[in-house]
Amino acid sequence: MASVNSEHRFDVLVVGSGASGLNLALELAAFARVAVITKSELHESNTYYAQGGIAAVLDEHDSMQSHITDTLDAGAGLCDEDVVKFIVEHGRESIEKLASYGVEFTTQVGDAGNNEYHLTREGGHSHRRVVHAADATGQAIETTMEERVREAENVTVFEHHNAVDLWCERDIHGRSKRVTGLHALNTKSGEVLAFSAPFVVLATGGVSKVYLYTSNPDICTGDGIAMAWRAGCRVANMEFTQFHPTCLYHPQAKSFLVSEAVRGEGGLLKRPDGTRFMDDFDPRGELAPRDIVARAIDYEMKRLGAPCMYLDISHKGQDFIEEHFPMIYASTKQFGFDMAKEPLPVVPAAHYTCGGVVVDKNGHTDVEGLYAIGEVTYTGLHGGNRLASNSLLECLVYSTAAARDIRDRLHQGQMNEDTLPPTTPPWDESYVTEPDEEVVIAHNWEELRRFMWDYVGIVRTNKRLARAHTRIDMLQAEIIEYYGNTRVTGDLLELRNLAVCAELIIRCAQHRKESRGLHFTLDYPKLTKKTPKPTVLVPRRYPGTERRSA
Repeated sequence: MASVNSEHRFDVLVVGSGASGLNLALELAAFARVAVITKSELHESNTYYAQGGIAAVLDEHDSMQSHITDTLDAGAGLCDEDVVKFIVEHGRESIEKLASYGVEFTTQVGDAGNNEYHLTREGGHSHRRVVHAADATGQAIETTMEERVREAENVTVFEHHNAVDLWCERDIHGRSKRVTGLHALNTKSGEVLAFSAPFVVLATGGVSKVYLYTSNPDICTGDGIAMAWRAGCRVANMEFTQFHPTCLYHPQAKSFLVSEAVRGEGGLLKRPDGTRFMDDFDPRGELAPRDIVARAIDYEMKRLGAPCMYLDISHKGQDFIEEHFPMIYASTKQFGFDMAKEPLPVVPAAHYTCGGVVVDKNGHTDVEGLYAIGEVTYTGLHGGNRLASNSLLECLVYSTAAARDIRDRLHQGQMNEDTLPPTTPPWDESYVTEPDEEVVIAHNWEELRRFMWDYVGIVRTNKRLARAHTRIDMLQAEIIEYYGNTRVTGDLLELRNLAVCAELIIRCAQHRKESRGLHFTLDYPKLTKKTPKPTVLVPRRYPGTERRSA
């Protein structure tokens, strides 16, 4: 790992340390001075907790067109077909890249007696095409790339640094012209540092922590989406939050996900009385896309007044379960369940943000020098619903594309000493005070996540969305005033970003007058007859943006 640059000036700043951020850093390590800024430990990310795998066409009975068709079907008419084709066609290349890093995927002996990847099948896929490392694929990817990043001489890692905001040059109208860096809070020392670079890459993941129940780790608070919005970038399709159908229902499990692959390998969803119900909702049964399965579980829970439904794969036997799902088997046993002998209690939980910052095929945003990759983005791949295991594929394809574009621009000398953007100014705290009542943050955090769950969750109505909009307007005003006068903390920064993203989700949901993909509203239960289009929001100059520069 590189030594710390005392002036914190680099060629590239990468915010976030999941698969997309680390892959980009590794792609650029030989060509640029890279800083990886992450608000927890380097490995802590959505990637680390991904169980299922990566969708890629590797089987001779599968085809690119089949993967494209499955993705388009899941996306409910809102996918960008050109983008889908672009990502699917780079599937094999992405798997080979990870293998070259040293990721050990699960293999099996093929018909010809040779070792080949074991491919599993998940909901919405017409073929087995999900490459995996047992049931802990994300952990295998993240830890392997983390090791390589820490060894890279040109990469400096800043753990426990929470990005505050981007710093941009502005035109005469106050609009962001190009990014020049960012400020980041060292959450251990309390110091806010200024980082400067001609290229900044947001790889911060999604915003599922905006909901009361989620499969995501605590860090997923929409930081990159909120920062990009405040900097003047468009966002799109924020109404489409994917609720994973099967999170373990247990008071101490918090956010433990029971992988889609359990249903892919024969797991059955059942009511408390042991009867199946998915065939009543979709001819594909348990292999229907996630939005259909999540709504079916939600419907049955509400209809029966039941706290959960049940996922049963005990009929496959203990040897099969321990071989295919060793981590899930061991983890659920810690909570008192033996999935080889009994069904697991499950509930839906917010899992993936299908919308985000608008980018092109190289990860460019609307601000010069600013890139975004991974779940933080809207690329057009997912449309109204993400096909299982397409997310890690998107992370890898877009991080490689963005790295290639940045490398080309560095090589072309577009950023020489005469054209380098100015440095980010020091952080100014001369007009702020210490927080005296941090209960305000805790209260607003709880209120925000609860009304988002109640009013902007799996099933929505106009009235619920209006109530949510009223509440978020009040919270935003309170948070902006608090932020403008109080020394920043990690909790305050996350609350501020969650509130921005909650507003974006609500506004997008109010714009869509139909039920499509992950957005289901009782007031418009049918599809519109018009050609569907993404919901795109264009920012005004955001209040509370320009604070604290010396």
